[in-house]
Amino acid sequence: MRKPLVIGNWKMNGSRRSIAQVLDGIEPLGRQSGVEVVVCPPFVYLAEVAPRTSAVGLRIGAQHVSEYESGAYTGEVGAAMLADIGCDYVLIGHSERRALFGDGKRVAGQLAATLRAGLKPVLCLGEDAEQRQLGETRSVLLSQLAAAGLVGGRETEQLAGLVVAYEPVWAIGTGNAASPDDAQQAHRWIREALGALGGEVPILYGGSVMAENVAELMVQPDVDGVLVGGASLRVGEFTAICALAAKA
Repeated sequence: MRKPLVIGNWKMNGSRRSIAQVLDGIEPLGRQSGVEVVVCPPFVYLAEVAPRTSAVGLRIGAQHVSEYESGAYTGEVGAAMLADIGCDYVLIGHSERRALFGDGKRVAGQLAATLRAGLKPVLCLGEDAEQRQLGETRSVLLSQLAAAGLVGGRETEQLAGLVVAYEPVWAIGTGNAASPDDAQQAHRWIREALGALGGEVPILYGGSVMAENVAELMVQPDVDGVLVGGASLRVGEFTAICALAAKA
């Protein structure tokens, strides 16, 4: 039985004051039974947030990682550095990183670096509106899995801690999430493509996740949790999402 997982991606938002207020409100979620809750602050706040999340049973993740361990890579952050300050998870290949910064070509290296550091990678996949309209969702997902080196028989123990997040690009920030049936179909395709590994990997849905739609998403057999964007900065909304995920 895969434990439900809820990840809040704060993106490039917040200040020391506002983040402290959010943490004050969500600390009880660390004691929420039946669900693991992760928050992903901007890089500059990770070291400050990590002790607070650790103390109350929440997990912390980074929004990006370099494929390089160290060296002359100005502006990049290595996986070992993230582990050193207490990170548990790392988002890899988020659609915004792919579209704006070309990270689609980096995911295999980022995945390997994250695993070497003992962190849990959250590989983000998803099709855009045009690809969806053309009926290419499955082929896009398989292509993105292949680019990450996840198609072709990797051993389960080599990928311990892997999480996959299906985030249809056309749904992000629009208020229009994928239907439960569409989400389930995409998750099933991903699980099947992962082969023997598929049964072990949590697969999350991301894209306009809200309290009003999380329950119907979470009851789908291949939806193991959610990746939450803007709603994760609204304490009441995020708390409700986590509570509903825990009951699914």
